[in-house]
Amino acid sequence: MATEMPLLAVENLCVSFRTDGGVVPAVSGVSFSVERREILGVVGESGSGKSQTLLAIMGLINSPNAIVTGSVRFLGQEMLGLKRRALDAIRGRQVAMVFQDPMTALTPVHTIGDQIIEQIRAHESLSRGAARRRAVELLDAVGLPSPESAVDRYPHQLSGGMRQRAVIAMALSCNPALLIADEPTTALDVTVQAQILELIGRLRDSFGSAVILVTHDLGVVAEVADRVMVMYAGRVVEEGGKGQLFREPLHPYSWGLFGSIPPMHGPRPARLTAIPGSPPKLSQMPQGCAFGPRCGFRHEACAAQPSLGSAGGHRSACFLPREGRHELRRTLAGGVPA
Repeated sequence: MATEMPLLAVENLCVSFRTDGGVVPAVSGVSFSVERREILGVVGESGSGKSQTLLAIMGLINSPNAIVTGSVRFLGQEMLGLKRRALDAIRGRQVAMVFQDPMTALTPVHTIGDQIIEQIRAHESLSRGAARRRAVELLDAVGLPSPESAVDRYPHQLSGGMRQRAVIAMALSCNPALLIADEPTTALDVTVQAQILELIGRLRDSFGSAVILVTHDLGVVAEVADRVMVMYAGRVVEEGGKGQLFREPLHPYSWGLFGSIPPMHGPRPARLTAIPGSPPKLSQMPQGCAFGPRCGFRHEACAAQPSLGSAGGHRSACFLPREGRHELRRTLAGGVPA
């Protein structure tokens, strides 16, 4: 029986930039897929390539020094290399993005309502009055207080959480099949963060959207994601179902991420275990496994670049024998040895 086509299929996506020192890779060979109504969490340190991956998917890397290769197929249609008009017919209508900073994502000289109305009318044949009513409904749906008056406010008149809700409302204005959210809870207090996460979790039920949620916060991923992808130095180092990855992460970098979280049960550690060293400079990537210089389990095989493995299931880009990794992690108490 034929397998249903994934909503989004990314294969061997690479993003590099020409510099005075040569070509610098920012994203190297990233491959993943997103199914309909699925929430994929993407985690990793700053500089791991999360945002560049999303911008490449959306066709928003416009630098003349950028080199983008690979394949990004949405519902079977290749998006890389599409002409601007054809790409604009997909962006906003079928694939929408919530940017990291809601203040810079909104135009300060136009009201919230005008910006949502413009988005709606760019993709749908609605009168301005009908589009305005739709904007009010969207602001109400995302929980913005007094949406009838908020629609006429400027971005600076709203709090950070309210602006983020307005950006999400704009992204949802045309009921996209895929919503890409780049750290939507950054710089928000915990109460507003919880409300935004609850809202994202309801998108699947209310709008039927799939979601790619980029964050560096594992707690956010645990709250809403179905599947998790871990990135390091521009590559995917681990991918699997949330339950699998949280119960038994397979990559030493993932062990370090989990080791940085205070335990909810058991004895209280004297201090949290930190990953030694720093992420590599993209212009000076080490040979073989990029995490090798920070990993206490580095051995001869790590001089080569490990692959992520076959599609499906719980995958990791590591040469350690899979059957013995759980015991190795237990000896570290969640950390990575220096």
